[in-house]
Amino acid sequence: MGVNKEKERKNQRYEMLDSIRGAVLISMILYHACWDLVYIFKKDFRWFEGSGAYVWQQSICWTFIFLSGFCWSLGKRPVKRGITVFSAGVVVSLVTIVFMPKDRVVFGVLTLIGSCMLLIVPLRKLFVKLPARRGLFFSIVLFVLTRNINRGYLGFEEWKLLRLPKVLYQGKIMTFLGFTEPKFYSTDYFSLIPWFFLFLSGYFLYCMIGEKNGVNFRSRYLEAGWKPLSFLGKHSLIIYLLHQPLVYGVFILLDRFSLW
Repeated sequence: MGVNKEKERKNQRYEMLDSIRGAVLISMILYHACWDLVYIFKKDFRWFEGSGAYVWQQSICWTFIFLSGFCWSLGKRPVKRGITVFSAGVVVSLVTIVFMPKDRVVFGVLTLIGSCMLLIVPLRKLFVKLPARRGLFFSIVLFVLTRNINRGYLGFEEWKLLRLPKVLYQGKIMTFLGFTEPKFYSTDYFSLIPWFFLFLSGYFLYCMIGEKNGVNFRSRYLEAGWKPLSFLGKHSLIIYLLHQPLVYGVFILLDRFSLW
């Protein structure tokens, strides 16, 4: 009986989580549309080059990564899911390197999320021994401390706590980990550190409130949602892969026929 209930939980979609994902997906599409207008089609949109756009971009990626960690325990076949998302990230990288080398994506958000999904599989045996509250606390602390690792420092945003040795910042493997090699360029770069710790924050938050309260928590907070948004959330991966070519294609047509 217990096994059947667990299997049913693994197969269930939660409308609230899909709705949140769908809302953030819309925000991301709008952000990428603005990015294309400013950096590819050279339109004058000065606000987008300021701190407001940076906060907008961060709100999107933080939510996606945190939500992915929160949802990890709710899904089935974590290895298959991780490989699928990671492979999608590889496809994005290959396509952009070949067709848009100046706007290439290397170690993008899909590569990161797929890597995080796969890493949890072997690490979960250790995590189950760690109290969820403690895991959440340390994950947040580590994320804050390593947020600036790509820039050569420990610290968060403008807070530079400690400069790290330059010898660490060499090669593609170290760049993937977060120690960005000189002259590395990617329009969408999310290294394993610090973002794995944000993913872990979501994972431990679910362990803390979802596992403890079980069915009551899921039925009370996760099952209600808005259908249009949850539809987008359920198909977020394919929409993510298709949205940029579609937006780019629309803008090319508008530009060619002088419709703006």
